[in-house]
Amino acid sequence: MKFSSSLKLNHIFRRLYHTNGQANGYLVLYARKNRTDGNRVGITVSKKLGKAHIRNRIRRRLREVYRLNEEKFQPGWDIVVVARSRSLGAKFDVLTENYLSLAKKAGILKESDA
Repeated sequence: MKFSSSLKLNHIFRRLYHTNGQANGYLVLYARKNRTDGNRVGITVSKKLGKAHIRNRIRRRLREVYRLNEEKFQPGWDIVVVARSRSLGAKFDVLTENYLSLAKKAGILKESDA
């Protein structure tokens, strides 16, 4: 993630959960403007979805989806992605398609890519 950093503070996650999120069968995406020049991205996977190695795998895949498409996102956003159970068995291109469609619905993609 060249232009972005990780979101790690619990109070920022909670603040984002109170915004209007975009959802589909695979993911839920919450986004809110921040006052910086870069994006901060956080990924949440519930313990209900599996053991640690399963949760870490989906977290790595979602981080990679963002990394490969980072230039398509507008700068200055806090983004939290919550994985749903269907995302565990999903192929990478399906995850990418769903991630970008939610970002487009949330209005955080650049205009040329939207």
